[in-house]
Amino acid sequence: MSTPVLELSGISKTFGAVRALDAVDLHVHQGEVVALLGDNGAGKSTLVKVIAGAHSADTGGAVSWDGKPVEITGPADAQRLGIATIYQDLALCDNLDIVANLFLGNEHLHFPGTLDEVEMERRAWELLRSLSVEIPDLRVPVASLSGGQRQIVAIARALLGEPRVVMLDEPTAALGVAQTAQVLDLIEQLRDQGLGVILISHNMADVRAVADRAAVLRLGRNAGDFPIAGTSYEEIVAAITGAADNPVTRRDGRQTAGAEESR
Repeated sequence: MSTPVLELSGISKTFGAVRALDAVDLHVHQGEVVALLGDNGAGKSTLVKVIAGAHSADTGGAVSWDGKPVEITGPADAQRLGIATIYQDLALCDNLDIVANLFLGNEHLHFPGTLDEVEMERRAWELLRSLSVEIPDLRVPVASLSGGQRQIVAIARALLGEPRVVMLDEPTAALGVAQTAQVLDLIEQLRDQGLGVILISHNMADVRAVADRAAVLRLGRNAGDFPIAGTSYEEIVAAITGAADNPVTRRDGRQTAGAEESR
């Protein structure tokens, strides 16, 4: 088995008397999509923020990058390693066009300081084509884009830094069917390009469509690591809820009983 590009061991995080993470392990390989699952309050957001450098983990845990120990004490450390995070709010500027959003804070300049609009637009087209994304006009305000297109712009902006691990926080939340399919296609593109992807989602259909593994957290602790191909929906839900008897398994039982009665 190859060495994970990112591996966390024994990561804990406390906020006062609250232990949000308790000795959590997580790893992701290049070219792999790992779904990070758990109920509200399970610790998913805290773990993502630790990886992104927004929170510092408590002492005692370890982080490895390509098998070598590293420290992530702030967002700059995560970015230098090659970790990109796309949060649910996307952090886009609605009044700016797509090109301006892609290069916001990282503009290409002409000497003595004027913006190189031609080079930025060329690079934007190049990046979107590499992702098999079609957006007819890069000079329209982001406010005019669909939810799926906005998500794609946010992902593309993160890729300008040439990351090796991309974390996506609920990327298909509130999207329609067609827009969701577009974003899932892009996640598959990232995997095919050899990136490690950590997908935080409550949508099990999306998880089963693109993820290779599911890492489940419950009450801040590891509750299971499952290969998607060989694991049932009910098993994953049981790990999330901590109970084999839950609404999903009860519904499945009713359906099975109804099918047997109809024979």
